[in-house]
Amino acid sequence: MGDSAEIRRLSNKWNGNTGWKKKLEWISIHNLRGWTGQTFKLDYPIMAVVGENGAGKSTILQCAAAVYNSTAPKFFLKGRGYASDYFPKTAWDHLSDVQIKYSAIHGDKRVTDTIRRPTTRWRGNRERVERPVVYIDLSRILPVSARVGYSKIAKTQHTEIKAVAFEQSRLARFSQIMGRSYESAKMASADIDPERPVPVMGYGGARYSGFHGGAGETTILELIQTDVPPGSLVLIDELETSLHPRVQRRVIRDLAEKARENDLQIILTTHSPFILTELPETARAQIMLTKAGRQIVYGVSPEFAMSKMDDVPQYECEIYVEDRRAQALVIEVLFHHAKSETVSKCRTLPYGAGSVGKALGIMVSQDRFPRPTVVFIDGDQGEAIGCITLPGQDAPERVVFEQLKDNNWRNVAMRTGRNYTDLEDARIQAMAIKDAHEWVRFCASKLIVSSDLFWQAMCAEWAANCISAEEAKGIVQPIEDALIGIRTIPKEEIAAPGVPPKAIETPSYSDDSSETLPLFPQ
Repeated sequence: MGDSAEIRRLSNKWNGNTGWKKKLEWISIHNLRGWTGQTFKLDYPIMAVVGENGAGKSTILQCAAAVYNSTAPKFFLKGRGYASDYFPKTAWDHLSDVQIKYSAIHGDKRVTDTIRRPTTRWRGNRERVERPVVYIDLSRILPVSARVGYSKIAKTQHTEIKAVAFEQSRLARFSQIMGRSYESAKMASADIDPERPVPVMGYGGARYSGFHGGAGETTILELIQTDVPPGSLVLIDELETSLHPRVQRRVIRDLAEKARENDLQIILTTHSPFILTELPETARAQIMLTKAGRQIVYGVSPEFAMSKMDDVPQYECEIYVEDRRAQALVIEVLFHHAKSETVSKCRTLPYGAGSVGKALGIMVSQDRFPRPTVVFIDGDQGEAIGCITLPGQDAPERVVFEQLKDNNWRNVAMRTGRNYTDLEDARIQAMAIKDAHEWVRFCASKLIVSSDLFWQAMCAEWAANCISAEEAKGIVQPIEDALIGIRTIPKEEIAAPGVPPKAIETPSYSDDSSETLPLFPQ
C-alpha cells in the first residue's frame, strides 16, 4: 500500500525543513526499567513504537514527557509532568543512577541535557525547555461506564447543566474518521458531577451518550475534542484500542494532517499492523527483546513487527528478507534446491528497509537471536556483516527479468496461462521503465494476472532453470547449516554475493549462554 495523500504532504513538509521550530531529536534511557543506554530517535513527525508487552514502549512516552516543562493545560499531563510523576520510588522499585538524556531543537538552538536521579532525588527539572506536551493515556479511552466516578451519573437522576458542542469542522472531522455522517456531537456535564464530561452524539436521527455508544466512538470523540496547542509533543499509548482497521487508518491520516498544519510531533505506541502500514518506514521503530537486552530497529515492515510478537506457528529457523519479492525468490530456490523438509522448517519474513536487514545481520553476527536466524539482503544493497547477499549485484526483479530474457522466458507463459507473444511484448515495455521494482506490476497489469502470481511464476522458472548451482548453494547452505547448529557467518565477516560462506561450528543458539556480548550500535 502506498502512502496516503496526507502522509505524502506531511513528508514533503518535514523533508523540506519548513516547520517544527520545537523538535525532539532523540532520547537515551539509562538504568530505568531495564534500559541500559539505548537511544530512541525521532526521524519523522509521527513515530510509531511497536513491541511486545514489557518491551518499554510506555517508558519512551513517559521519558519524552519528562524532558519538557510543559506549557499545555495541566490536565494533559500526569501530575506536574516531572520524571517523579512517571517513575516513582516504591518499596519494590529502587531508582539510582538513572539518566534520561535528550537532544531537542528549540528555535534556533539545539539543547542537549539530562534529567537524572543520581541518588534519592531527580535533578534537571528546572533546566527543562518549555513546550506544550499532551499525554493521552489508557484512562482517557476507557468506555464511559467503566471510568471511576461515572457510575454515579448513570445510576442517579440528573440533568444536563452545560455542554460544549462540536463546531462544523470538528464534527466533519469526527464523521470522516468514523466513516459515517453524524448530525451532532458534544461534551456534556450533568448536575451531579460537573467535572466529569460525557460524550453525546447524534446519528441517524437518534441521540445517545457515551454510556450507550461504542467504545471506538468515544475514543475518537475524546481524541479530537480538545485543540492541541501548535508545536506540541503529543504522546498516545495504544492508539488502536477499540478501533477497527479502517478507523485506525483514517485516524493516522487525521493525525498526519494536524501534525502538518500545527507542527506537532507525535509518538504513539501500537500493536497494530494497520497503523504501521499507514505510516512510512522512517516512522516505524521496533523494540526487540534479545538475549543481550533491548534493541531498537527502525524501518521495519508490518509483517516483521507482528512476527516478533507472535510465536504461532513455531519454526526451527527464521529467514529474513527485504520484501515479498525477495521472500518468493528465496522460497522458490529452497523448493527446487534444498531438502524437501527444509522449507517447512523455516519461516520467511520481510523486514522492510535495507537498513533493517543490515542491523539484523549485525545481531546475527553477535548471536543475539534465540533460534537459528539467516538474513538475506538484495544484491543492490552491497555487502553487510552477518548477511547473505542474494545473487546478482542488483534488485531481484532486474536479476530475474534479465536472466529469464536470456533464456527466452522458458516456461513462464505456460505457468501463467498466457500467450508467449503477449508476455514478451509486456516484458519489452516493462524493461524500458527505469525503476525495476515496477516491472512486475506493469507486466501483471498488461497480462491481467495478479502481481504475486506473476512474480511467483517467474521465480519458480528462474530457480528451476536459470540460477547456477553455486548461487543456489549460497542461499541453501546457510539455512541448512543453521538448522543443524552451524553458524555460517563468523563474527564480523561478510558473505560475498553468490558464494557459499565459510561455516564454523558453534553453539550459537543456546539460551543459557553466559557469554558477555558487545553492545549493539545504535
